[in-house]
Amino acid sequence: MSPLTQSIFVMSLGLGTTMTLSSTHWLLAWMGIEINTLAIIPLMTQNPHPRAVEAATKYFFAQAGASALLLFAAFLNSCLTGSWNITLMNHPAASTLCILALAMKIGIAPLHSWVPEVMQALDLRTALILSTWQKLAPLYLMYQIPLDNSDLILLLGILSIAVGGFGGLNQVQILKIMAYSSIAHLGWMVIILSISTHLTLLALYTYLLISSSLFFSLMMMRAKHISSLSISWAKIPALTMTLPLMLLSMGGLPPLTGFAPKWLITMELMKSGLALMALFAILLSLLSLYFYLRIFYTTTLTTPPNNSPGSLPWRFFPQHTTLLPTLAITATITLLPLTPAILTFMI
Repeated sequence: MSPLTQSIFVMSLGLGTTMTLSSTHWLLAWMGIEINTLAIIPLMTQNPHPRAVEAATKYFFAQAGASALLLFAAFLNSCLTGSWNITLMNHPAASTLCILALAMKIGIAPLHSWVPEVMQALDLRTALILSTWQKLAPLYLMYQIPLDNSDLILLLGILSIAVGGFGGLNQVQILKIMAYSSIAHLGWMVIILSISTHLTLLALYTYLLISSSLFFSLMMMRAKHISSLSISWAKIPALTMTLPLMLLSMGGLPPLTGFAPKWLITMELMKSGLALMALFAILLSLLSLYFYLRIFYTTTLTTPPNNSPGSLPWRFFPQHTTLLPTLAITATITLLPLTPAILTFMI
């Protein structure tokens, strides 16, 4: 794919998301989501591998089904209430269908089955777009509609945390692990959505930051399998030291940045009388922490049986800019003390 063609598709991704974020009418929001879907499919198949084509086909059918259900929910709401406004989706049936359609769009359990299979077949750059940028427009719509059915939201959230934890236990492909990690983090965002929207935004921003940092690191290491991380010390020693900290931040351990949203969400659930739900969420998050620790162990405490042939890339000038990954990695590790200031700015 030529750079000009690739830039057109990337700009289309930005156009689709911007259209959805700036619209109050369901048809315009739906059109923006469709532009997003159609723009990322050529990026998935820019390397014409059969598995990439299969992943793009699965993604297209999953997104087409969710888009049809979303459009039907908006049409049903307009017939029952006479309004196409996003914030006026007040009928329970239309609201429930809309939530399920958006859950399928972003890959929330139990409508998540397409996410690991699609992510595994992609290159790291496209997987980064799929796990971060493509979540923004559907989450914005879920953020805007009235969430009267809070039980459904809580159920989707706790199911996503459970599926994300159990699904990633036996995985050795890093992209599949990141897919299940995405499902678990979306569960944390959704479980608090009907109670405190600013905590949902905090969890979303933190996930985008940490996930981007991890993908930047994996792209520089050229790693897609856990075993390939055992020679990362010979490629980029600095990343070998910071990658474990990013993984622990993704798992939500203090004193790292990823601890803040999980701690605040747990406190808010307990204040709302959902202490049992908060307990289940914390216990299920330990499963996700386990497979982060597997990557931690492989990266830092294992070595290959013999020296890898070839040159050591860290001795030469890097092929990619390192400023953005450096800033993202630093923020991933050190932003916890600024959490009160960030919350004050968001509220």
